[in-house]
Amino acid sequence: MTTSDHSLTPRRRLASRRQFLLGGAVAGVGAAVAIGADQLLARPSAPAALPEAEQLHGSETVMFHGKHQAGIDTPPQAHATFIALDLREHVDRDDLRRLMRVLTDDAARLTAGRAALADTEPELTVAPARLTVTFGFGPAFVARAAGTAPGWLAPLPAFSIDRLRPEFSDGDLLLAIASDDAVTLAHATRMLLKDARSFTSVRWSQSGFRRSRGTEASGTTMRNLFGQVDGTSNLVPGTADFDRLVWIDEGWLAGGTSFVLRRIEMNLDTWDEVDRAGREQSMGRFLDSGAPLTGTKEHDEPDFEATTSLGFPVIPDFSHVRRARSDNPDERILRRAYNYDEAPIGDAVSRSGLLFGSFQADVSRQFTPLQRRLDELDLLNTWTTPIGSAVFAIPPGCEADGYIGETLLEA
Repeated sequence: MTTSDHSLTPRRRLASRRQFLLGGAVAGVGAAVAIGADQLLARPSAPAALPEAEQLHGSETVMFHGKHQAGIDTPPQAHATFIALDLREHVDRDDLRRLMRVLTDDAARLTAGRAALADTEPELTVAPARLTVTFGFGPAFVARAAGTAPGWLAPLPAFSIDRLRPEFSDGDLLLAIASDDAVTLAHATRMLLKDARSFTSVRWSQSGFRRSRGTEASGTTMRNLFGQVDGTSNLVPGTADFDRLVWIDEGWLAGGTSFVLRRIEMNLDTWDEVDRAGREQSMGRFLDSGAPLTGTKEHDEPDFEATTSLGFPVIPDFSHVRRARSDNPDERILRRAYNYDEAPIGDAVSRSGLLFGSFQADVSRQFTPLQRRLDELDLLNTWTTPIGSAVFAIPPGCEADGYIGETLLEA
């Protein structure tokens, strides 16, 4: 769009007024008067009402209270921060009750677009932009609460491809915070950490992103920084398979789930050296459409029996889509991944990767078999390295007069 001369006229008039006032100060007009008048002229007028088609999304909220915690079956937001906290040595079961009551109250207020108690920047809370806060408990948290931990609540088995770093792994209490607005996310993170610091210290913090809201049609499968469509065969909230494979239905975790976070470093510099055909063979999908190599559309079912004229599988056995697929329909997960991108070091062009989040009812029965298959034979391992890993129990949601974790801490 070309800016017309007419649209520039008010700016030119404002500039000439400023020149007159500031010039007058040099000529003997009081400097304070001149500067004050200049600030008055520069003061923005009240914003005009937006047409209905351009209404902002900042006021959108996600219900905090309920049977399940928000941020699990919620459509993923554009920005997310995952924080693992370690409990301080003095913290006991009573302290955990106090901690979770305070954090629950903070999260309920912030996700509704209201300031947390003692919030020193309440102006930053008015645009929650679908803010969610999801809490998870590590093994030490459950032990301090004198609860019974499920068998899967432990570090994952060792995999040959792992190069895990302690600064990205494990933790006692998880805060998974997500919003379509990065300012809202930063403020909510700060408020929660301020109220947790008497009981905890930060073990690690990892932030990621997806496409911004409105960039693509709602429901479009995300792309990772390899350019690949990431998460085509995902469980769909509201379906019987989702309820069966994500939600836990017994004990203090009834209405909750489990969460695995894997930090996967992606070597984009060497990925650049691979031609497009090689990239598609390693994934088992076309890059442009996300369709399997035996199909034309993203959600076409892969045909793993199809062969080329020479008798080779069209979708190679070493491809990621083949290794991630199980013949057992119960070995499925809910993916919730985010890209990360950090400043490169030295001669590198990039330092990027994926925060791979996975929700499932049972880590040992669903996630671990999938990861074993990828560990054994997945060509993408040539360019990816897991450098962080953590497992958490995600307790159920709560009602307005309760708090997250009460099923464990009040038992």
